[in-house]
Amino acid sequence: MPVIPSSYKAPKWLFNRHLETIYPYLFRKVGGVHYDRERIDTPDGDFLDLDWSLVGSDVLILVCHGLEGDTGRPYVRGMVKAANLAGYDALAWNYRGCSGEPNRLLRGYHSGATDDLEWVIQHALATNRYRHIGLIGYSLGANLILKYAGEDEHSAKDKVKAMVAFSAPVNLASSCHAIMQGFNRIYEKSFLNSLLPKMKQKAAMLPGTINTQLLGKVKRLVQFDDFFTAPIHGFKDARDYYTQCSAKQFLPAISIPTLIVNALNDTFLGKECYPIAIAEKHPLLYLEMPDTGGHVAFSAFETDGLAWSEKRAIAFLNEKLMW
Repeated sequence: MPVIPSSYKAPKWLFNRHLETIYPYLFRKVGGVHYDRERIDTPDGDFLDLDWSLVGSDVLILVCHGLEGDTGRPYVRGMVKAANLAGYDALAWNYRGCSGEPNRLLRGYHSGATDDLEWVIQHALATNRYRHIGLIGYSLGANLILKYAGEDEHSAKDKVKAMVAFSAPVNLASSCHAIMQGFNRIYEKSFLNSLLPKMKQKAAMLPGTINTQLLGKVKRLVQFDDFFTAPIHGFKDARDYYTQCSAKQFLPAISIPTLIVNALNDTFLGKECYPIAIAEKHPLLYLEMPDTGGHVAFSAFETDGLAWSEKRAIAFLNEKLMW
């Protein structure tokens, strides 16, 4: 589909992309969401913590968070609330090591770990409650669902009928480069302040599996991926990880209605993260690029407390889930 226009306009007082990005992270509160947590074992002997919010629907909205996020983040809770208000069951899941408890194995999560996403979808389908599933992903989770939909080895994806991806870093190398520039380094430091303690904890849990001398050498996000993310998960180095796991190469194979919303002022996205040429040729891929919005923000809130992004996602899914 051609690139589609966007209705989003940032509030005037959020006058730059950093304010847009930081404000909801620091100040947004989302009430009215109740989770029922379920822990499931993975085929390799690890576990995932899932948070359900049910209203008795036969359609499930599955929400995927971003790097070092979790199901308690305001953008996740807001999307769960919006799904419930629209009459859909919702399932928000925590990636390995993101639920407040370290996972059992050396491996964790990463931008291309679609095996865990497949396992969660299979588990949801095994309840025999759902005829359709809609996927919503933010940032790393956006890349994850787009890659999943474009791969051909997943048996559960025929039940996924539509997707919405916000702030999608579909070219991971470009996104990592953007995060390491200028003022964005404040975000890079925040990520590393979360990732490095987790790696130290894992080194203590599993002696001999991690080169702890490298921990003190990590000053940049790409170094963390080079020293840890890549080798732990079977990639040669950060470049190989970014190349194999970037969703952009999988977009042409997507066969369900898909909306990507990437703000043009997104602090985390390089120019390669706006797949205009692919969207123009793809009959089911809708690319929306509002001038403003920041990263996982879109902070124009309605009277019901929902963000513009949550309203936009539900409107798209309402139209496409019966496709």
